[in-house]
Amino acid sequence: MEQLTNLDFSIIAGYLVLTLLIGLYFSKKASQNIGEFFLSGRQLPWWIAGTGMVATTFAADTPLAVTGLVAKHGIAGNWLWWTFVSGGMLTVFFFARLWRRANILTDLEFIELRYSGKPAQFLRGFKAIYFGLFINAVIIGWVNLAMYKIIRIMLPELNPELTIIACVLLTTLYSGLSGLWGVTITDTVQFVISMTGCIVLAVLALQAPEITEAGGITNALPEWMFDFFPVITDKASSDSFGSAYELTFASFAAMAFIQWWASWYPGSEPGGGGYIAQRMMSAKDEKHSLLATLWFIVAHYCLRPWPWIIVGLASLVLFPDLPADQKEDGFVYVMQYILPPGLKGLLIAAFLAAYMSTLSTHLNWGTSYLVNDFYKRFIKKNASSRHYVVISKLFTACVALFALFITFFVLETITGAWEFIIQCGAGTGFVLILRWYWWRLNAWSEIISMIAPFAAYTWIILFTDITFPYSMYFIVSFTIVSTLLTTYATPATDEKQLQTFYTTTRVGGILWKKVSEKLPDIEPDKGFLRLFADWAGGVILVYSILFGTGKIIFGDLLQAAAYYGVALVAGIYIYTDLNRRGWNSLRQ
Repeated sequence: MEQLTNLDFSIIAGYLVLTLLIGLYFSKKASQNIGEFFLSGRQLPWWIAGTGMVATTFAADTPLAVTGLVAKHGIAGNWLWWTFVSGGMLTVFFFARLWRRANILTDLEFIELRYSGKPAQFLRGFKAIYFGLFINAVIIGWVNLAMYKIIRIMLPELNPELTIIACVLLTTLYSGLSGLWGVTITDTVQFVISMTGCIVLAVLALQAPEITEAGGITNALPEWMFDFFPVITDKASSDSFGSAYELTFASFAAMAFIQWWASWYPGSEPGGGGYIAQRMMSAKDEKHSLLATLWFIVAHYCLRPWPWIIVGLASLVLFPDLPADQKEDGFVYVMQYILPPGLKGLLIAAFLAAYMSTLSTHLNWGTSYLVNDFYKRFIKKNASSRHYVVISKLFTACVALFALFITFFVLETITGAWEFIIQCGAGTGFVLILRWYWWRLNAWSEIISMIAPFAAYTWIILFTDITFPYSMYFIVSFTIVSTLLTTYATPATDEKQLQTFYTTTRVGGILWKKVSEKLPDIEPDKGFLRLFADWAGGVILVYSILFGTGKIIFGDLLQAAAYYGVALVAGIYIYTDLNRRGWNSLRQ
C-alpha cells in the first residue's frame, strides 16, 4: 500500500492551520464572559447550532462502528441506533423551545431551577463532576482510541500515541481560546470536510474493479445485506457475523418502543441534554432552537450514514477475510486501498475534522459543568467574569489531560461499553422527560432514577442469564417503580420554586394544574396535544428520507419516489402546523 505523499501531508497541515486560525479569531469574543465562552452569547443561527450538533456526533469512531454493524447484519444492523429517531423528534417539538426559554447556562443549572433544597444542590454538584469529568473523559477516550486505530493503519510512519497527544493539545488550545464560538464555527467547517471526504470515498469504493467486475455492489454481496428492516422471528437466533438481522418481536420492541425514551445515552438524552441542550440554549431564540434541533435530527439520520454504509458494504467485497473482530477496520482499509495521493490526505483531514469536532465540543461542554455547576456554584460564587473565563480555560486543559489518562491507561479494559451505558441508564429517561411536565417529581426522584438502573443491572448480571435487550424490560420497570415510590415518599419541591419554574418556562399541561391555578396571569403554551402530531410527522419524515435515499442509491427509483412522497406530506404538515400556531409563539 502506498504511503502518504507531500501533497497529502500538505492538505492535512492546511486543515490543522485553518482550525487554529478560527480559534484565534474568536478568542477575544469568547474571553468576555462565560456566557460567550459556553453559549456564544446566545446568538447562534439555527444552521450553525444544528450543524454543530451533527458534527459532534460524527466522531472518528462512528464510521467504523457503522461498518462493523453492516458487516455483521447488513444495512438492517443500523436499527441499533436508528431507533433513537423517536427520541430525537421528541426533543425537537417538546423540549427545544423550553431549553432556550429556561435562560440557563447549562442543563445542570436546570436542576436548581426545577427542584429545591439540599438534594437539588447535591444532584447538581454530583452530576457536574460525574458527567463533566468522568463520563466525559470516557467518551473522549472512545473517540481517541478510534483515531488511534486510523493513525496506526493510515500513518504507520507516525507514533500513534504521540499523534493523539498532539491532536488533543491542538484541540484543547483552540477550544480553550475561543470557547463555543470557535467550536461551533470549526464544527461547521469540519462537518463539510468530513461529509465531502466520506462521499468521495463511497463513490470511489463503488468503482473498485472487484465491485464493477461483479456487476455492482448489489451483485457482489448476498441479497439479505441490502434489507432495510430486521427479520422479526418467533424465537431468538444467533448473533454471529454474516447473517441476516433477526430479532424476536420482544427484542425489537425493547429497542423501538422503550430504549429511545427510557435510556440515557450521550447525544441522545431523552428530552435533550448535554451538548445537545447546550447548542439549543445557544440559539438566537426559540424558533432557531427548534429549527437547529430539527436540522440536526434530519442530517444525523438521513445525510450522514449512507456514505459509511456504502463503504462498509464495499469493505466486505474488498477485504472478505478480515476477522470478525476487525470488520470495523474495513473502513480504514478501504481508504488505504482506494484513495490516490491528495484524496488520501483529504480523507485523513476528514477524520481529523470528525475527531476534533467531537473532542472540542466535549471539552467545552464538560468544562461548562465543572465551572458553572461546581466551581462557581460551590467554590467561588461571586468572582469577576474574567476570573471565570480564566478558570474555564484551565479546566479545559485539565479535562483534556484526564481524558488522555483514561485513553491510555483505563479504557482498554472496558468492554461492552455501549450496552453497559444503555442498560445502566435505563429508566432514567422517564424522569428526564416528565420533570418538565409533572410538578410532583423532586430531586430525590432524579437521584433514585440514576441509582436504580445500576442496582437492577448488577442483580441481572450476578443472578440471572437475562441478556440485552430483554434486560431493558426489567431494568426500566424497576427504575420507574422505584422512582414513583420515592417521589411520593419524599417531600415535594418548595412551592415558590415550582412557581418560579412555571413562570420561567410557561410549560403548561394538566400535570401542572396544582401550580398553574395559583398563577392565573401566566399564559402557558397552547396546542400541547398537536405537538404529538408534529412529533409523529417528524418521525415519518426522517425514516422516509432515510429509506428513500437508500432506494435511490441502489437504483429502486419507484420506491424512492414513494418514500419521498410520504416525506413531502409529513414536511408540509409540520410546516403548516408551525405556521398556523405562528412562529411568534416561539418567543425570544
